[in-house]
Amino acid sequence: MKKMYFALAAFLMTVTAFSQGPITGTVLDGDTNTPLPGATVMVKGTTNGTSTDFDGNFTINTSSASGTLVVSYIGFNSKQIAFTASGSIGSVVLEPNAEELEGVVVVGRGIIDLASDRQTPIAVSSIPVEIIQEKIGTQDITMTLVNTPSVYVSGQAGGFGDSDMRVRGFEQDNTAFLLNGQPINGMEDGKMYWSNWSGLNDIASGVQIQRGLGSSKLAISSVGGTVNFVTKATEMNEGGFGYATVANDNYIKTSAGYNTGVSEKGWGLSVMLSHWQGDGYNEGNFGEGQTYFISAGFRPNEKHGFNLLLTGAPQFHDQNFTKSIADYQQYGLRYNNNWGTYNGVYKTERRNFYHKPVANLNWDFTISDKSNLSTVLYASWGNGGGTGDRGNRIRTAEGRIDYDAIYAANGEIENGAGGYFTAGGGYVTRSSMNLHSWYGLITNFETKITDELSWNVGFDLRTYYGKHFRVVSDFHGLNSWAETVRLRDQNNNHERYGTFGTYKNVLATESFRPSGWAAAFDSYPEEQKIAYSNDERISYGGLFTQLEYATDNMSAFFQGSVSNQNHQRFDYFQYADQALIDGTSSQGTDEPIPAGITPGTDSEKVDNLGYNAKAGLSYKVSEAHAFYVNTGYYNRQPYHDNIYLNFTNQVNPLTENEKIFGLEAGYGFKSSMFSANVNLYRTSWNDRVVSSSNIVDDVLQFTTNFGTEQLHSGVEVDFKLKPIADLSINGQFSVGNWEYKGEATTQVADEDRNILSFETVDYDGGKVGGAAQLSGGIGFAYKINQKFSIDSDWRYYDNLYSDVGAVKENLKLPSYNLLDAGITFRVPLGADKLKQLKIRGNINNLLDTEYLSTLTTANFAEAGDELYKGIAVSNQGYFGWGRTWNVTLRYEF
Repeated sequence: MKKMYFALAAFLMTVTAFSQGPITGTVLDGDTNTPLPGATVMVKGTTNGTSTDFDGNFTINTSSASGTLVVSYIGFNSKQIAFTASGSIGSVVLEPNAEELEGVVVVGRGIIDLASDRQTPIAVSSIPVEIIQEKIGTQDITMTLVNTPSVYVSGQAGGFGDSDMRVRGFEQDNTAFLLNGQPINGMEDGKMYWSNWSGLNDIASGVQIQRGLGSSKLAISSVGGTVNFVTKATEMNEGGFGYATVANDNYIKTSAGYNTGVSEKGWGLSVMLSHWQGDGYNEGNFGEGQTYFISAGFRPNEKHGFNLLLTGAPQFHDQNFTKSIADYQQYGLRYNNNWGTYNGVYKTERRNFYHKPVANLNWDFTISDKSNLSTVLYASWGNGGGTGDRGNRIRTAEGRIDYDAIYAANGEIENGAGGYFTAGGGYVTRSSMNLHSWYGLITNFETKITDELSWNVGFDLRTYYGKHFRVVSDFHGLNSWAETVRLRDQNNNHERYGTFGTYKNVLATESFRPSGWAAAFDSYPEEQKIAYSNDERISYGGLFTQLEYATDNMSAFFQGSVSNQNHQRFDYFQYADQALIDGTSSQGTDEPIPAGITPGTDSEKVDNLGYNAKAGLSYKVSEAHAFYVNTGYYNRQPYHDNIYLNFTNQVNPLTENEKIFGLEAGYGFKSSMFSANVNLYRTSWNDRVVSSSNIVDDVLQFTTNFGTEQLHSGVEVDFKLKPIADLSINGQFSVGNWEYKGEATTQVADEDRNILSFETVDYDGGKVGGAAQLSGGIGFAYKINQKFSIDSDWRYYDNLYSDVGAVKENLKLPSYNLLDAGITFRVPLGADKLKQLKIRGNINNLLDTEYLSTLTTANFAEAGDELYKGIAVSNQGYFGWGRTWNVTLRYEF
């Protein structure tokens, strides 16, 4: 009997041994029947997985005698395949899913934190490339996210690329924006200038927003959320496209791209070029720009993959600033007072121009079936700035710039020699220049400790050098412009050292054209700089790690990071030059150095240590129901611009690390016809800095609140309904309560960096402005037949308050709703489904709704005041765009 038991046990062990081993197969695109390289194949309930090669083939080793493979690819419906033995499972065909991110060869998979790659759920929305291409029109890429919960976009009335996007009520500088996983928020102030990224509309293969804590492993400022722009990489299949867009206000855009496909030796090249120009929705909002994109890929073998990407979007756009409601009522909703004419030829006082090339080199290294390494080396070089007035501006009766009068006044200056700021009069258009060089390295190592447990560890290194100064862009008939250098004493009071020429002459004789292309190649001699000239160096180093445990029904994760930032400022105008260091003036006199002046240009170096920690747990009750909870704490360093006091080299004693604590919980339901998510959040934020801007008496002013506390809490709901195969319905709703707590120190400064006031203000209970605290929407897309489809989106906004920073009493704006609509016509041009002609038309704000999108003042109405929908017309801000349209003709081959 014992021998029989032993023989049976040996037999079973042998069977089990033979059933364990490699499983092979091929993953195909169900639309084109071509291989899908880079598809993910996982053993369900474990972290054991692999990716398909260039021919769509995969091999995965498993220690289980049976189980289920989950095959997925971005932009396609995933599929589950049961296995009971090793060997080939044949071909696995995945069908495209237009509601997911488009299927592209994504490089840097260990760097790019897309939620689809994680077991732990978060509050997330994804926008595929098809939606970007169809609905973006003339808008900034931020508008692709307006139909997702807790997102508010405003400021487009400022001009091309001047939109402002807020998530859960937090400003752009406190939402982390990533390009293929690398941070792109400004290192000085965390802000985003969308005109610098106008090319994202053309090169993005998808956008994903993770609201709240998100899933990124980096030590980044994801307080409101994390937005990841995933660009095209070198594409596998040969082909290309060309399209042209026309829109309201003489807008036209043309673009073309081509992919060589990947050769047998592993090489591939993708290129894209585009050009756009338009008059802008508001008067005096002209703009023009280009986008270029070059991606070269090389995969020498199955273990290594390389991709080199270079992209940039040189542009200029003329700007519109906020103004009073009364001005809009008098001159029209498209009124802009930043422009005028000279001898009948258009000129503008406010033009933004920039060119920011970005290059990165990705290396993906598959070390084994359990471990891989992803590394990206990146660089960007930004050159450009914004123009404005300097001197004695003259306006027409309509409030626009009177350039005829300015030229006449400049011509009357003594001998016609030149202007002199304040003392001698005159007027020039200056350019405030912002130049930078940014280099970084991110690397992530991932390994599977067991089938259920995976570990990530990596580091993030960045170094940044920025230059800020002013030059003359237009003399308006003068041949020079003279100024004296400002000095500051230890109390930050402005001092003029002697008379003109006693300390240091600033005499500009050259003008510099405000153009994105010109700014990239111009040089700027120190003797031609006016007003101010300062540089800064910011260095950053971070270490991050993540543990994730996942089974069929439960997953848990922990993320942690620690980082150090080093700051230093160099000021060439406000502090003594070498002559003063020697104890003499620049004229060689023996006049003493003014009291409190510190010789030299270098500030004290400031080091700040920060860290964050996040953890989460999810549980799947069944295939239809899932719950999750996440928590996180950030100890975040202040931005560079808040470290140094009042634009000087003195360290600001009011700044300290900001403390953010977040709690999130959610529930998800999913069936074949209906899916929905409910998210709850609470985010407290202490010791933060809040900034806002406004026009006061024709002067741009900046308000900064130091040491503020905010508390944001809310609920978000989103759903998708597909009652029939050709109809899909999407909806979203969010309600929040966002308030300031306690009191703050408030500073007001003008555009020339003069401090106008400095005081402590009580703001407890004040409403956070700039974004609607209640919003919702619903949309549908209906495929009439194989050629025609229509879609529409409706949105509603309420509980929107003025964007005035921390205040005790804030002004509530009128609620409003918007309706957009679109139609698509497709003409297949070949049996392979790769060639097609597509015509797309959009109408935004179909009902031509008139609404205030943002206010930058909070003037409460008093008896006798003229009102607009209950708001005093003295308030300043922007009206949103009225009805606009665009039509695109696209050919793909």
